[in-house]
Amino acid sequence: MKTVIVLAAHGSPPRDMPRAELAEFFTLHARLESSPVSHSPALESRYEELADQVKRWPRTPQNDPFHAATYELARKLGAETGLEVEVGFNEFCSPDVGEAIAAAAGGGAGKIVVITTMLTRGGEHAERDIARAVEEARRRWPGVNIVYAWPFDTDEIVRFLAGHVGRFVQDAA
Repeated sequence: MKTVIVLAAHGSPPRDMPRAELAEFFTLHARLESSPVSHSPALESRYEELADQVKRWPRTPQNDPFHAATYELARKLGAETGLEVEVGFNEFCSPDVGEAIAAAAGGGAGKIVVITTMLTRGGEHAERDIARAVEEARRRWPGVNIVYAWPFDTDEIVRFLAGHVGRFVQDAA
């Protein structure tokens, strides 16, 4: 059975997107997210248009170093595990997590392991958004074993962080 990893990262807006359009996007995002009442179709349409523009903006290491670093992490994770890795972003970038899962399922994966770069509990994206994308994918591909490898074990995170800090402590001595 082919196993594929989906690396779910946050995403960030591109640095070279026009500021006026980015400001409008964030203003509309806040307005639509903060109010449970329905909004005009024109307002929602404009928001979707801007959201799509942000997601599909051409990315380079210069205009989106986070995007480039996520793909570098995916390449290294694939080399380390020997598994194919698809990247999906929670927001601001394409493909989104659902699209990455779809690419893995469409590519013949029998098992998909979704893992996020967001390590700590309490975050809306890891706890709700990515989990929701995984649940939707499970309904869409009932024959594919889709696992969300989250939450992370706190002790494992502590050991990782302590090891990293240790290198800096040794350098300072």
